[in-house]
Amino acid sequence: MRSSFDYVIVGAGSAGCVLAARLSEDPNVSVALLEAGDEDSAPEIRIPAATLQLAKTKYDWDFYSESEPGLGGRSVPLARGKGLGGTSSINAMVYMRGNPTDFDNWGTDGAPGWSYNDMLRYFIKSENNERGASKYHGSSGPLSVQNARYVHPLSERFIEAAKQAGHAYNEDFNGASQMGVGHFQVTQRDGERCSVADAYLHPVRKRPNLHVLTGALVLRIQIEGRRATGVTIFRCGNEETLRAEREVILSAGTYGSPQTLMLSGIGPAAQLKAFNIAPIVDLPVGEDLQDHVLAPVGYRSDERSFMHAGSAEDVALYMTKKQGPLTSNVIGTGAFLSTKDERSVPDVELYMAPVLISDINSPPSADGFSIAVSLIETSSRGKVMLRSARPDAKPRLLTNVLTTADDERRIFAGIKAAMHIARQPKLAEVCVSDFLVPKSESDSDMRDHVRKFAMTDRHPASTCGMGRVVNSELKVLGVDGLRVVDASVMPTVARGNLNAIVVAIAEKASDLIAGRRS
Repeated sequence: MRSSFDYVIVGAGSAGCVLAARLSEDPNVSVALLEAGDEDSAPEIRIPAATLQLAKTKYDWDFYSESEPGLGGRSVPLARGKGLGGTSSINAMVYMRGNPTDFDNWGTDGAPGWSYNDMLRYFIKSENNERGASKYHGSSGPLSVQNARYVHPLSERFIEAAKQAGHAYNEDFNGASQMGVGHFQVTQRDGERCSVADAYLHPVRKRPNLHVLTGALVLRIQIEGRRATGVTIFRCGNEETLRAEREVILSAGTYGSPQTLMLSGIGPAAQLKAFNIAPIVDLPVGEDLQDHVLAPVGYRSDERSFMHAGSAEDVALYMTKKQGPLTSNVIGTGAFLSTKDERSVPDVELYMAPVLISDINSPPSADGFSIAVSLIETSSRGKVMLRSARPDAKPRLLTNVLTTADDERRIFAGIKAAMHIARQPKLAEVCVSDFLVPKSESDSDMRDHVRKFAMTDRHPASTCGMGRVVNSELKVLGVDGLRVVDASVMPTVARGNLNAIVVAIAEKASDLIAGRRS
């Protein structure tokens, strides 16, 4: 195999798949795409309802946080996809772009050129929405976006109960307004998951100028002087170095990209010296980690819940027609609201799950439903740190969620809003009893609830943020020939699920890298 390429891309997740497809459109450019994981061949990847079966398998990096002070000292799971497609191969497939204010704020926070109007064209370019082309949507892009083929009756009850509680129905969370209650669109194609690998990588994989290497763990970036010249990888029992004639592009994710930078001598000098890594550039790599925090409330119900999905009839319906419960991502409906009475900018996202949730990795034992409350505007900040100088050691991850008084106040308000919806007639009439709710609405009982049951929403961002670690063209400050392209470059985490945003970031980045007008 050749050892020199124009571009070497580290990580075949959402960003890496987009970059590999777009950069290799030029037949005169050679591209190597490196992935530490395996091929995305598991049937559970394709079947939407099977997504949780991928946790703690070879398709999951199986990260855990450090002891979290805002969560009662608990360590919480932080699933990240490992394999082609990255987290887009194991996520809940919700297609969400965030709020226009997110991107407009980026423009004043070290990221000029990344406003909502700048980003909208890339959302449209990437999207193949079954609703058709419009001011807000595209119909000819690679990423398939569809309405859910199956929505559970309890989820429909949630829509009506939320309206009874005063929330307006929103037909399109990615349209004129993000606020209100409605049905999520999903990244699916005809009842199956459409990962970013499905959308971008697999259709072009046979291009002669595109080389995809799985099972390739990147050990370090090769840097000569102040220029990145390639990467050293461990693959098939051997170390080898791949040269990048033009650029090395890190797309290893919010945890993986800062770890790789630090292992290569780019990061906080004091931390690197503690691991006998010679600092090349002193940058706040790994700092400012941001994530949404998720707190569930649950109620037992006398209506049949999603825990019964997977019957022989469901399997037959899925296999023959790609319809029925197995096409569901489970959280088919939700809402966006503001605890500060903002009219257009939410700080809380609700997910309706027609099944009881107490531990995301444990099956339910009774019928019921859950409303998961996600705080999507956060002032808490964590960090990614090295555990060891060994590249095969998992990084230390402190999300530090719920460590500010403002975040606590707003998650409490979000939980109260979810409980208010659950008390509305449309849901109350099928409730049997409380399953997982705070003892009261006092601050002390709310705090006890979140410390016992909250987790992160697994939307990590900002550890290589624009204006701090990379510039607005995503070039690493102080190093030539090196960029970062993934969720880690967000100056602040966007309000909503991140996969669609990462795809749009990578679309824009491919234009920047190739010198196309953006």
